[in-house]
Amino acid sequence: MSRIGKKAILIPKEVSVIFENKEFTIKGKYGTLTRILSDNVDAIVTSEKIVLTRINDEKKSRESHGLNRALIQNMVNGVNEKFAKTLIAEGVGYRFQLEKNILSLNVGFSHPVQFEIPEDLNIKMESNTRIQLSGIDCEKVGFFAAKIRDMKPPEPYKGKGILYDGEKILRKAGKTGK
Repeated sequence: MSRIGKKAILIPKEVSVIFENKEFTIKGKYGTLTRILSDNVDAIVTSEKIVLTRINDEKKSRESHGLNRALIQNMVNGVNEKFAKTLIAEGVGYRFQLEKNILSLNVGFSHPVQFEIPEDLNIKMESNTRIQLSGIDCEKVGFFAAKIRDMKPPEPYKGKGILYDGEKILRKAGKTGK
């Protein structure tokens, strides 16, 4: 039995859950999310909790049991309290700029790199080297943060690049001259 899959998902009072035809619709104070449940998993929804069960004991069912439970838990958490990731630009001249729905990165290239911000994500500039991404969908927040970080991942010698808040960079020793 999946350790994660067998745990019940507790539903907060501010969140409403509708489960019809293998489709979850979860509404909360920040918005609404929908997801179709895998064919190998079934759900029992009460007013206080959601319990996911496997239909059979095949490998595919065991694989998707814990995954579907985690995805639905993230939906419940996202509509109740938003997910957030903080990115830091570390390096001389590295900075973020926000203009309407376009995020510009100056990260050592000859030109600024621009990203169009998805409508369901919010970006807050804490300083010109620090931004916070937030939204109700954990997957979209993480994916957009990873796309930004992928432009200039931190390098191990000087530690320059775009990194997550709290991330530790394993530093390497440089060349030794004679």
